[in-house]
Amino acid sequence: MSSIPADRRRLPALALGSVGVLTLVPGGIHYLVPDGGAHVIAGLDLSQNGAAVVGVFAWMGATQIPLGLAQILIAWRHRSLVPLFLALALLQHSLDAIAFWITRVPVSGRHPPENDATLALLPLLAAALWPSLRPAPAPETGRAAPPGSPGTPRAR
Repeated sequence: MSSIPADRRRLPALALGSVGVLTLVPGGIHYLVPDGGAHVIAGLDLSQNGAAVVGVFAWMGATQIPLGLAQILIAWRHRSLVPLFLALALLQHSLDAIAFWITRVPVSGRHPPENDATLALLPLLAAALWPSLRPAPAPETGRAAPPGSPGTPRAR
């Protein structure tokens, strides 16, 4: 078997594992940094309702950390779930992009770094999802396929 089909099967898993790491990083920031990154990274004014904003950021981090760990685990040990998790990541980041850039644009006009990363990630997720949906080629066994099996010529 050539290395191309194996690479085609590894690429989606590698992409999902990378998405998992990229989900863990902001999750850790949102959960562990004292202001969740709300002011120091996103530049939000925390003088009004600051505790609520920081609490929402911590909640977001608390959801991102297990999601990132699950994405890494799926990419590493449960490859049959890679297409599902890539499709879910594509859906999540598509909804994020719509909210960040169309329906809920910040009043200040300033976007946090994650908003830009989401736009860059969308085509990469789609490119990784596509080969994961294609069936893997049949393994080469060196034996002839039984008569009447798919792909074998019929006797006339």
